[in-house]
Amino acid sequence: MADQKSTWRISHIALDEDTILWRNADVEQERRVAIFDLIDENTFKPVRAAEKGRDGPYHLSLAVRDGRLAMTICDEADNELETLLLGLARFRRPIRDYFAICESYYQAIRKATAAEIETIDMARRGVHNNAAELLLERLDGKVETDFATARRLFTLICVLHIKG
Repeated sequence: MADQKSTWRISHIALDEDTILWRNADVEQERRVAIFDLIDENTFKPVRAAEKGRDGPYHLSLAVRDGRLAMTICDEADNELETLLLGLARFRRPIRDYFAICESYYQAIRKATAAEIETIDMARRGVHNNAAELLLERLDGKVETDFATARRLFTLICVLHIKG
């Protein structure tokens, strides 16, 4: 059996391009960084697949369907293992708050003082951290993961909600 680092992890992630309706350079950068960081270091163990002996690494696809987050988990050969559906109602406010604080941050980095940028960035991290905790709660019993992975997944969930 492979070691834990190579087994319980995401090796590839895809976002449903039909779900993403609008992007700008800032959003694209957030998406690229989140995906790079996620692939570089993550912990992801889908409980039901693991119980059936379906070790990773895993391919993960994210999409929004009928107001729910669809997380399709596949093996390395792209055979679907399962699709988790998470209601997004509890994420609406954190997503809205995250977008608002990010917009303030993007404006600030163009014209604010270092102290103002730092204050906004601290608020942005706080909203992001709270949303990651909520995602960890929603994944409990479905996927064993860590805080850093949940944080990066929340960034990608936000990318799927941008409406332009």
